[in-house]
Amino acid sequence: MKGLAFTSMRVGESYSLINYGEKSEFRLIEVLDRNDYKLQDIHTLEHYNMSDLVKFGKGEDFELRELLP
Repeated sequence: MKGLAFTSMRVGESYSLINYGEKSEFRLIEVLDRNDYKLQDIHTLEHYNMSDLVKFGKGEDFELRELLP
């Protein structure tokens, strides 16, 4: 695993996640519980949960990075 751990993410900050070749860029809206987060896509403004992005596990390319302004 490269990049940040989920526990280091902060509400209001933007992040990039690569998993199984798919890249997602989102803003953390709310911590739902210890293992799940409410996110907002920074391009489409769609809301979804972190569990939706990792429901099939973490691929070898899994990488979480903070997007700097």
